[in-house]
Amino acid sequence: MEGLEVEWRRTDSETLVHLYQDGKSHPESQQEDYHDRAHFFTDQIQHGNFSLRLDNLRAEDEGQYTCRVYSQQDSGKTVVQIKDIERLLVSGSSRSISASVGEDVTLSCSVDSHITSEHIDEVSWKKTDEDENILVLLYQNNETLPDSSDERYRDRVEFFTAEIPKGNFSLRLKNVRTGDKGVYMCQVFAGGLSANATVVLERLGE
Repeated sequence: MEGLEVEWRRTDSETLVHLYQDGKSHPESQQEDYHDRAHFFTDQIQHGNFSLRLDNLRAEDEGQYTCRVYSQQDSGKTVVQIKDIERLLVSGSSRSISASVGEDVTLSCSVDSHITSEHIDEVSWKKTDEDENILVLLYQNNETLPDSSDERYRDRVEFFTAEIPKGNFSLRLKNVRTGDKGVYMCQVFAGGLSANATVVLERLGE
C-alpha cells in the first residue's frame, strides 16, 4: 500500500468525492456535498478494496464516478454509474392552520409529481399526540378506507378524490371540534420508500 493514491471523482465535473493518500483517508479534501456522506470501508483498505459507500443518496448524485489508482509504477481507473435514483418527497403546510369550531378545514399533503398514484402503496393520516397515534384516514391499494378511521374522525374526513391522481392527498376535516387541535402527520409508502409531512392545527376559536 506504500505510495498508493486513490481518488474518487465525479466524471462530469472532476469533483473530488473521496481521497486516500499517504496511507490514510482525507475526508477534509472532499467537495462539500460529500462531507460525511462518502466513506471507504476502512477495514477493507488493507486488502486493496477502495470501494466507496455513499450515504443519504440524493437525486443529484446520479451520474458517473471514476476511481483512479496511482502507484509508484503505474496507474489505472474504473468507472461506475449511478442511475435511476428513486426519491419520495412529501410536502405539507409550513404554517399552522387556524380554524373555528364547526368549520371545515383542509390539511395539505402532496406527493412529488414523478411518483404516480398507482405506485403509491399507502397513505395514512394520523393525529400524533405524545402518547398515541390516532388513525384519521387511510388510503391503501388505490382506495380510501373510511372504516379504518378512529371513531372520533369517522364520517368527518375525506380525500379530494379527483385530486388523488395528481398526487394530492390533502385531507378535508369537517365540523372541527376543540379536541381536533394538534399535529397531523401524512405518511406515504411507495415502492419500498416512505416519507411524511406534518400539519399543525391550532387556535380553535369558538
